[in-house]
Parts: sequence; C-alpha cells; structure tokens
Amino acid sequence: MAGVSLDTKLTGVVGGRSSDPLRKSLDIQTVGDLLTHYPRALQDIGELSDFLQLEDGDHVTVIAKVLTVVNKPYKVKATGRQAQRTELSVTDGQRELSLAFFQQPWRVKHLRPGTIAMFSGNVSVFKGRRQLAHPICETLGFGADLDEFAEHEVPRWVPIYPATAAVSSEKIRGCITQTLLVLEDVPDPLPDDVRRSHRLLTYDEALRAIHQPADPREFERAKDRLRFDEAFVLQTVLAQRRQQTLALSAAPRPRREGGLVTRFDAQLPFVLTAGQRDVGSQLSADLARAHPMHRLLQGEVGSGKTVVALRAMLQVIDAGGQAALLAPTEVLAAQHHRSITTMLGPMAEAGMLGGDAEATRVELITGSMSTSRRKESLLNALSGVAGITVGTHALLEETVQFAELGLVVVDEQHRFGVEQRAALTGKVKDMSPHVLVMTATPIPRTVAMTVFGDLDVSTLRELPAGRAPIQTSVVPAAERPAWLDRAWQRVREEVGKGQQAYVVCPRIGDQGLEPTAADEAAYDEEPGASRRPPLAVVDVAAEVSSRHLAEVRVDVLHGRLPADGKDQVMRRFTAGDIDVLVATTVIEVGVDVPNASVMVVLDADRFGVSQLHQLRGRVGRGSVAGLCLLVTEADPESPSRQRLDGVAATSDGFELARLDLESRREGDVLGVSQSGRRSSLKLLSVLRDEEVIAAARTAADEVVSRDPELDQHPALAAVVASLLASEQASYLEKS
Repeated sequence: MAGVSLDTKLTGVVGGRSSDPLRKSLDIQTVGDLLTHYPRALQDIGELSDFLQLEDGDHVTVIAKVLTVVNKPYKVKATGRQAQRTELSVTDGQRELSLAFFQQPWRVKHLRPGTIAMFSGNVSVFKGRRQLAHPICETLGFGADLDEFAEHEVPRWVPIYPATAAVSSEKIRGCITQTLLVLEDVPDPLPDDVRRSHRLLTYDEALRAIHQPADPREFERAKDRLRFDEAFVLQTVLAQRRQQTLALSAAPRPRREGGLVTRFDAQLPFVLTAGQRDVGSQLSADLARAHPMHRLLQGEVGSGKTVVALRAMLQVIDAGGQAALLAPTEVLAAQHHRSITTMLGPMAEAGMLGGDAEATRVELITGSMSTSRRKESLLNALSGVAGITVGTHALLEETVQFAELGLVVVDEQHRFGVEQRAALTGKVKDMSPHVLVMTATPIPRTVAMTVFGDLDVSTLRELPAGRAPIQTSVVPAAERPAWLDRAWQRVREEVGKGQQAYVVCPRIGDQGLEPTAADEAAYDEEPGASRRPPLAVVDVAAEVSSRHLAEVRVDVLHGRLPADGKDQVMRRFTAGDIDVLVATTVIEVGVDVPNASVMVVLDADRFGVSQLHQLRGRVGRGSVAGLCLLVTEADPESPSRQRLDGVAATSDGFELARLDLESRREGDVLGVSQSGRRSSLKLLSVLRDEEVIAAARTAADEVVSRDPELDQHPALAAVVASLLASEQASYLEKS
C-alpha cells in the first residue's frame, strides 16, 4: 500500500471491521489518531515457558492452541451483581492449561477453538488446576500445527494500550503493527537544530519506537521526544501570539507626575507593599509602550491586586484614556464599584460639588440596572466623562461604547473566554487597548507557561502590613457533634464582640437546584454514591435563626437574588447591620468586609481546594484575627477529607494551588474535561514536566523570532495549523 501518511483514513489501512470499533469507542479515525494513541505501559513477558515448568506465582509466556471456550455467569460477592467469566482450555499438544478472562465476553469470538495464540500472565491454581487469569493475549494463527510456531520469535517487551470493552489492547496493538508496515517516513515538525541540541530521536523514529521498542530504554527515549513535541508545538503557538501582540499598536499611556496616580498615592491610608510597588512599576512601564500590554496579575488572597490595578487605570486616565473593569458577577462588580469609589473619594466625583479639580467618574453597568440609570452610565462612558467603567458581561454588549478605551482589566480571568475579552478590546477601532487580567487563584509556573503562556506574568505574594492571620480548623460533624456545637458558639462569641460572620453553603435551596460549588464534580471520588443533598442557604438560614443564633441578625445572599437586592444586602452587611450572612460562593472573591472575623463553611468537602482558600480570604481582612471552620461529614480516610486537612494545614495559596491541581486530572487543569473533548497533551504533564516546558518555550521563542510565520518550517507550520483548527486547542483560549 503506497502513500500512507498520518492523515490517511484508517479504514483504508486496516479495514472497516477493525477501524469502526476504534472510531466508535476511542474516536480514532486516521493513522495519526491511531499512532498517537500511546501505550500506557510496557509489559515484560519474558521468554517462552514449557508447560512442565509452570509454577504457582510465576510470570510466564506460552504459545498454545485453544481447545474450548465458554462464557459463564457468576455473582460478584462484594456487590451481588451478575458478571461474566470467559473460560478457556488451551494445549501445547500434550498438556492443558486453563485461562480466565473477566467481563470480556467478546473473547469467545476472537479465541475460537483452533486459534493459536501467545498468552502471558501470572500462574495461579484454581480448583486444583493451573490457570492464567486475565493474561496478555496475541493471536498468531488458526488451525495450524503448533509445531509451526515452535521457533516463533516472541517480542520481549509488549506495549499495553488504554482500551475499552469493545476494543482490546491486543486489537489496538495488531492495528498499529499493520499500520507501521505501510507507513511512509513521517515528516519531522521539530527543526533539526532544536532536535540535535536536545539529543532527541527523529519524529519517525520515536513514533515507531514507542509502539515497537527493543527495550525500556528505547521506549523512554521515544516518550521523551514525543513529550517534548507536545510542549514545543504548544509553546510555538504561544510564541506566535506574543509576536503578534508586539506587532500591534497601542496608544502609549505614560505616567504623568502630579496626576491622579500621584494624588491617589498621597491619600492612601496605608503604605504599598514592596510587591505592589514592583508590580506597579512593571505595569507602568508596559502602559508607556506603543504596543499593547498583555499581562496576568496573580496574587494571594488579600495581596492588594485591586489597588495595583486601580493605579494602572489612573495612569491611563492621566494620559487621556479610559479604563474598563470586567467582573464575573454582579456582586463582585458592585463591590469593585463601591471600593474604587471609596478609595478615590473626591477624585471620583467629576462634575460634582466637592469633586477634585481633575476628578474622573466611576460608572457601573450591569444587566439588571434600571433603564434610566443604564442610559446615564452608557452616556458617561461614550462621552468620556467616566474614566472607569465597571461591569459584568453587560459591558460586552454593542450598546456599550467608549470615547477612548485605553485599558481593559479582566477580574477572575478563568471565568471568561477569549471571545468575551475580544468583544471588549474590539471596541477600540484603530488601536488595541492595553489588557490586564487578574486572578486570585495562584498558578504554578508550569500552568502559567502553558495555559497563560502568551501573557507576561506578575505575582503578588506579600500581604499588606497589619493583615490579621487566619486560623483554619476542620470540624468533623459526624465524628464529633460537640465540635459543631462549639463552632456555632464561636460565631456567637465573635458577634458578641461586635464582629460579623459568614456561613457558606453549597447550594441556594430551590427544589432541584444543583450545587453551586463548581469543583464538586472534579472531586467526587465516589461517582453515583448515595449522599444526602448538599446543605442549602435558605434551609440553613432558617435553622441558624431559629436554633443556633436566635438572638443574632441573619440575612441571606445568593446569585438568584435581584441585583438591587444583592447590593442592598452587601451594603447592610458592610455597614454592620447584619451580623451573620448565610451565602453561596457568590462571596468567594472580591467581597471585602474588614469587620468579618469568622466563617463557617458547611459541607466543606463539596468545595475545591482553591475555592476554600478564596472563601476563607473573606475573613481576617481587618485588625482582628480570622477564623475559618470547615464543617464536614466526610470519612477521615477519604480524599475529600485529606484535601480539607491540607487547606487547614497551610495558608500559602501557591502551595495549595499545587495540591489542588495535583488532585485533578490533566484535562481539568487544561479546561477540556468538562467540555467532553480530549486533551491534546497525551504524554506531557502540565504539572510535572516543568523542565521540558521551560526548554520547549525557550526553543520555540528562538524559532519564532527568526521565522514568525514558520515559512522555513512547513512541517511545524502544518502541525501548528492542525492544533489551532482543532477543538482541542480551546483551552489555549483562556489566555
């Protein structure tokens, strides 16, 4: 067969009877799909063994003919459910051996009497007979004399593939063997100088060696090359994006001495941390350039990202531009609007009595605003009166226009897609605005280089001076009910001292409403297990008011309240008119009430690590030490309980971010799991392969700087184009 390449449809190579199950079960449609379905392990099957030498416990490999095969039902003792066992009797011509496969009834068709195959597995004794249970199996022929296979060359190392009930590892291995026999030499996407400098196999060599390795060393060398490829292609895409950003034009917004930034700094009631000053200098330098800033600002909970972002916005206003702040929820947008207006004071009162001579205006635009208020805000943004416009997704609508948008700030970047950010930056007709994206979820360096790899990264680790520490404790309600009683007592004590408290629940409480904890699905270690419904805000608030905290002022906050209702509740809580706020994760980020000193998180095991870290960051924001109580009924040995213990053990958000990500599947990290797509990274681990990713990034930068359009590297350009055209590239759009 001539002309077989990675793009060739698999049907024409292995036939429809083999390709159809691969397509239906594993979405394998082309030769490339098949050959990038890499082995998960390499099995040492050893040398052929004689039937006379089979001892209990030995790992053996035999060549034998099938005498009988039958499926038999049996009952699983642990669960009582019915299952099927496939029993075979095979012979070497003189002696017999039993084989058993569990829950693989299709073996009856593939291992009919007369089939000659190689079987490899561990010898055990069952009902007085020697047996191989669930052996590796490879069909060699049918109906022939066993003597014909006496000198058969048995491969020492056999790759084991991720398989399904419909397609076995042996079937996959057979299709790959057949395909490699007719595959043409595969073009190498990796530039020769990069490959040689890293001492890597060619792509063709690696693709063949990973499926048919001579030994484990060759298998590992093949994986090293293919792992580097995954990192290099991804980093090439990101390097091209960085080059494209450098080629764009933006209006320079240099720092102006004596302007709003200078006056803002002078009136601050606290001293900026060294980290805030350093990051502020980075942003100031970026804004002064003639190409758009594309920077990610990540920082610990309470590290002062908003102040840093506000100083950048004021620099843009000083230089004649406007800034827009995009927030994921109305609660957070309203909180930003209040806090920015408060921090600016008279500098936010342009055109108002008592306003600063060079004051600006801060407007709020959300989807649920009244028509008259919305029209006023839209007019102020369009006319340029509003130097800062804060809003939710409503900012993305066509009716929202700006006089001269110079800076876009996106808060909690991971909650927005690239199309949404593009809709906002696209409101600038002639030049690109500067862009600052922020996240309060610390990001390990490997993830920053991969998921946010086209952005420059700034990090705030230092907390402002005087920030009170937060003590976190796990409250095992099922094992120690008295501890839960003590938790409510602690809330009463704090309220008695004049402090305030949060009580957080996973869901709102309407019938059938799913939990609002976004991470629950990623952490449910017992899918389908019987669990009571998550505790709900409306139910807990009623119980708290009537039983636990009868003498305390309690109110609720959740995402289904009308916007003015949410805003009113937050204003009352901020003013101290509410003692205990029972809420969902709507208070997870941005909410800043310095008088709140204690938080009780109910059903804490239903939340993710980063989410819990963000939640507890709502307390201890004033001069009083914070207390966070994680209430759970989870088993002490369960993974969810161990996560809670990890959160309680450290307040280092970067350490917790790694713990969080290590608990997840690679697809969750990249954002492809919940969409149902496969990750295009099959060998590369975003969490573990830091050295590989860093080396690939450096190499990709060098290649793209010399050849931005990859004109001199057609094989690499083709792979990059394929990745960009694939839905699997959507996780790149986070950046």
